[in-house]
Amino acid sequence: MTDCAVWWSEPITATSDALALLDPTEKERYGAYRRHEDQRRFLTGRVLAKTVAAHRLGSTPENIHFDASCPDCDKPHGPVRVPGAALALSISHAGDRIGVAATSGAPVGLDVEDASRNADDSLISYALSEAEQRTLPTDAAGRARAFFTFWTRKEALMKATGRGLRISLKALTLSSADAPARLLVSGETTLSPDTTRLRDLDAGPGYRAAVAVLTSENVDVTERWWRPGASLDGQ
Repeated sequence: MTDCAVWWSEPITATSDALALLDPTEKERYGAYRRHEDQRRFLTGRVLAKTVAAHRLGSTPENIHFDASCPDCDKPHGPVRVPGAALALSISHAGDRIGVAATSGAPVGLDVEDASRNADDSLISYALSEAEQRTLPTDAAGRARAFFTFWTRKEALMKATGRGLRISLKALTLSSADAPARLLVSGETTLSPDTTRLRDLDAGPGYRAAVAVLTSENVDVTERWWRPGASLDGQ
């Protein structure tokens, strides 16, 4: 059994204690965001991820240092990791939702999306295989809900591989949006239905979310909410 813990948070306030957890590279990224809400989401993701990492590694957030080097260009915008640690992390945010997923090393991808948006035909055609498109409801609201269920599942899968949008969304065919999340067909060599586990998540009203873990084992997924300063002991 592989455990996967998912923690949710709303954007936190940029206190001196929170900002002190950012290393110089992270502070530079934080300062580069022009919009205040983007700064808060970035800060929350890093603080929450360091809190979760510290809890799982028996350390403190102040002693957690991430390597976020992009495997393609070496710039610090890749997935966060703690070098040498048996820990895999994935951060995602949308609107007022920030999430962190953690496993004890199995590759993991988390995605959350604001599902209040519309899903037009061009976006559906871009992201969904023909088999998936045939499962969509006919009413506009139902189509949008189903589409963002597909979208979060696919984004989670792509994040888990570390390849992101280099994977064609249409190369993956998933179970219908109203069925338990599963990868049915993969035209991508890094993803196989036999070694892929998908779960839909509950990020609250107005959001769709999913987590993917690359393993052949069963996965035990837990979801919890976090507040700044709260202990994760016993969680």
